[in-house]
Amino acid sequence: MIVHEDHAPGALALAAEGRWPELLGRFRRARAAGAPSAGPLGHLLAYFAPPELAARLFDRDGAPGTAATVGDHDAGPFWEVLATRHTWLRLAPLLDPAPVRRLVAHTRVLLGEDLTHGVEPDPGGVPYALEPWEAACREGTGPVREYLPGGGARLALRALPADREGLGPVDLPRPGPLAPELAATRLLGAMAPWASAVCVRGAAPQAAAHLADTDRVTGGPLTFPAAYPALLQLASGGPGHGAAQGRLAVWRLLTAMTGETVLERAEVEALVARLRCFTWCESDDELCYLHLAVEDPATGLAWAVSGQAAV
Repeated sequence: MIVHEDHAPGALALAAEGRWPELLGRFRRARAAGAPSAGPLGHLLAYFAPPELAARLFDRDGAPGTAATVGDHDAGPFWEVLATRHTWLRLAPLLDPAPVRRLVAHTRVLLGEDLTHGVEPDPGGVPYALEPWEAACREGTGPVREYLPGGGARLALRALPADREGLGPVDLPRPGPLAPELAATRLLGAMAPWASAVCVRGAAPQAAAHLADTDRVTGGPLTFPAAYPALLQLASGGPGHGAAQGRLAVWRLLTAMTGETVLERAEVEALVARLRCFTWCESDDELCYLHLAVEDPATGLAWAVSGQAAV
């Protein structure tokens, strides 16, 4: 178990005694003062407190600067910790800030709940149930961190390619001509600071040729559903972001790849069904990396994203 050393004195004892209002007050004072203890206290409340009290982390009924936002985190965002501890049925009546409600709802979806008929429509049109091509993200440990009682979290790394099974030597073609700056390219490149993205007119290997470190790689095709879990993790970012934010980012990316600015479910589904994907290995791959190219044969455009996070 990973235990933080900066819990305010007596916080664990107060939690053991169920003195949650006192802990909430302590969190609010720490947050308003910018004290480092605010993170561990928020985690403690989100993890252990009854939902009626834990949801008050986000209430604005205290002094200025005391309410947590979607950006407040310790090992992960407080709203994600809270969402791993209670069902949407318990949390829905308690959460007021719209951004928090949205992210908690999508976290519950990633944890397996179908909220199609249990929540207000998503403002971006993203469904409150996993699509069939998203199902692979639920395999194994899933995309949401496993939070620990005393602080910290576990998350399985979803590198791509995960291994070399099914891959073989590939001579990459000449790089395709770069396409003009497109919204989808910007969104793909912004998913992680360590990843680079390009868009070309051509096939997926022609996009990969722009980012691969050699002309001859170990690579091969794969389906978009198989690539989705790694792409979702890429978009989820560091401790200040959660898997729900990653899911929303991937849906924004797919919407942009359709050429639309507003999500049309049918357009996204048709795009996913026709995407052709290619993955490859790099000589210095270690733990957290992604090498993926996706091609839309309907438009003749292909995107590639590649990089490795420092660990």
